Amino acid sequence: MIRAHGLGIPHRVAFSNGEHSAEADLPAAKGGAGLGFGPHDLLEAALATCMAITVEMYAAKHGIPLESVAAEVRLDRTDPDAVAVIYSMTFEGALTEEHRESLQIAASKCPVQRTLAGRLSCREA
Repeated sequence: MIRAHGLGIPHRVAFSNGEHSAEADLPAAKGGAGLGFGPHDLLEAALATCMAITVEMYAAKHGIPLESVAAEVRLDRTDPDAVAVIYSMTFEGALTEEHRESLQIAASKCPVQRTLAGRLSCREA
């Protein structure tokens, strides 16, 4: 669970899972001071980190010689009725085309991607 609270500075919020803490803010163009990740940045980060971790775990489990992985995620919100998630993956190592394909499939099945692809509902506790 994440808990977030305002810091008494417009648009600046601290958040924590009880073990780690960080701050979020809006960019100056949107009224913030730009001193932290914005909410959409955090959503992109959740997916990118999950994909990279999932690929690392998959490679280790299946003996794939992955040396490094990088993920880039961008939300495309140009259509007000649908959000597109655009991502790219980069793999380094002595990988075959079959390795790369299996790593791509693993990335697309990460838990955060499955959560975002499912039917979401928000409700007050």
